[in-house]
Amino acid sequence: MLLRTQTPGGKRHRRWTAARATARAAAVGIVGAACAVAAANTPALAAGPQPGAQPYREPLPLERLFDNRAVSDDARPGGADFDGAGNSLSAQDLTAAGWTPGRELAFDGARLHWPRSAPGKPDNVRAAGQAVRLGGRGEALTFLVAGTTKGAPGGDAAGTGTVRYRDGSRSTYRLAAPDWRGGLLTTKAVGLPHLNTGSGRKTATTRLYTVSVPVAPGRDVESVVLPQDPGPERDLHVFSLALRGGTRGWTGTWAASTSGYAAVGPWTDRTLRLVVHSSAGGPATRIRLENTFAPRPVRIGHATVALQGKGAATAGAPRALAFGGRPGTVIPAGAQAFSDPLGFRVPEDTNLLVSIHLPGTVPAVPVHSYTSQVSYLTGDGSGDRTGERGAGAYTGTLSTWPLLTGVDVADGPGSVVTLGDSITDGERSTPGANGRWPDLLARRLQGQHGVPRFGILNHGISGNRVVTDRYPGDGTSTIMSGVSAQHRLERDVLAQTSARTVIVFEGVNDIRSGTKAEQVIAGLKEIAARAHERGLRVVAATIAPCGGFYDCTPDAEAQRTAINRHILAGGGTYDAVFDFDAAIRDPQRPDRMLPAYDGGDHLHPNDAGMKAFSDAIDLRKLV
Repeated sequence: MLLRTQTPGGKRHRRWTAARATARAAAVGIVGAACAVAAANTPALAAGPQPGAQPYREPLPLERLFDNRAVSDDARPGGADFDGAGNSLSAQDLTAAGWTPGRELAFDGARLHWPRSAPGKPDNVRAAGQAVRLGGRGEALTFLVAGTTKGAPGGDAAGTGTVRYRDGSRSTYRLAAPDWRGGLLTTKAVGLPHLNTGSGRKTATTRLYTVSVPVAPGRDVESVVLPQDPGPERDLHVFSLALRGGTRGWTGTWAASTSGYAAVGPWTDRTLRLVVHSSAGGPATRIRLENTFAPRPVRIGHATVALQGKGAATAGAPRALAFGGRPGTVIPAGAQAFSDPLGFRVPEDTNLLVSIHLPGTVPAVPVHSYTSQVSYLTGDGSGDRTGERGAGAYTGTLSTWPLLTGVDVADGPGSVVTLGDSITDGERSTPGANGRWPDLLARRLQGQHGVPRFGILNHGISGNRVVTDRYPGDGTSTIMSGVSAQHRLERDVLAQTSARTVIVFEGVNDIRSGTKAEQVIAGLKEIAARAHERGLRVVAATIAPCGGFYDCTPDAEAQRTAINRHILAGGGTYDAVFDFDAAIRDPQRPDRMLPAYDGGDHLHPNDAGMKAFSDAIDLRKLV
């Protein structure tokens, strides 16, 4: 993993120790990923040829290796054969999703490209040990993939490949491509509504996936060797791959997870003005917009950022953001977009107004459902109001955060991610007061100089679970509790801006729904192992008591205490533990929180309980 030390001057140093990371992974016993993200091996570096290593092959651009046709025109559905049975993706569906030939697709910080290929022409390679030319440095290697199966859809197509570095060393990775017709919807990059067959178009959801695996940090990649053919029954198809560039020079100051895909309005030619709260400050900023779970692209006309005045009014003139030098952008289905850096100073612990003009008609948007904060929007046909200082045009209010998932600031030491549920999301804390326990932790960090003054990224989702998906992963839904912590780990933790440490505080919703302790523990171990593979420090928090809530039964309490015994024992799984259970429980009734901390429903703590959580955190254990 990445070892971190703190110098007296406050600069952080990082050193790769592969042997320690490998030992740690063995100690925790990596659980096979239940999601589509590859459970990749920690890069084990060695110079020169190794016993059993693949023979050297001259690396070629991926497009030169394409040997399979996945996409057909609806007018000629038999013009491609993706799976060996005459089936293929619809070119019209891809165009409707914004996945046009040659289009850049940004996922989890990686810039992929949809192949520049016409329908019925080769557009992907079936992995069989080919060497792909790829250069540069990065934090991870991201693939755009899908698996196909002979016969009934199901199961991953998986194998082990090699990353070659310019210094002669190598590392291995394991890549698993979920099936294009039977893989999980909750982890897909995009879902398409049709299947083209030799006899015509049929209604059936087809899927494509992005999967990220570790690379050795600080080493220049020379090429990537794809996995060998997974066998006669399956093919692993690669459409694109890219190194995820590092986020050095940026610190995440605010973030929110996409918890679902919600029907709205429809909205036509409206402007949203979203209120968010910074943790760390910096001299420049950028925002991140995500079209997660969406089947169609979304057009952004303009966007601005400003400090909040009163309500929807700004304090000072809003500053215009750009996207690739342009005032707006179109975000394809499932993808993301970062704005260009803007020389706008963001103070720490301050409310910002991020305004987004949606010039078209929008029937549904990806949202973060619970905000504990009022945001604003204009009426239909009101046009671009992003540059206005006044609040007059903002006649409506919002209780969600649509599209916006991150705000970064220049400089700073990096970020701590809090992965949790409604308690982390701030339910029962005072609305609009920014009194969630991650907010209070941010203030503690900003008020001291003993450890780095990290940004704090709140990735709590109300109703979220470690093991089970609540939102089904496709289509509009009234369920806004997100996909499981395991299935959103790549997007909400591993790909977050300059993430250094993750605090995992989740599991109460699992035990309330009947999930057993051993399943939750397995999920927590998998999260820790995958985070360690990517060099993050992992801190686990014990599950707080919920006795008195209607479904916190004696069995749920037994599962909670079993999970907490595992967390407190540690056993090398976690780098540190915060005992949130002890921080608020009633010594006389340990299945319940103290009345002074109860938000009123016996499940969610109030402001005093949030402070008790924050105060229970030893800041030194974040480093």
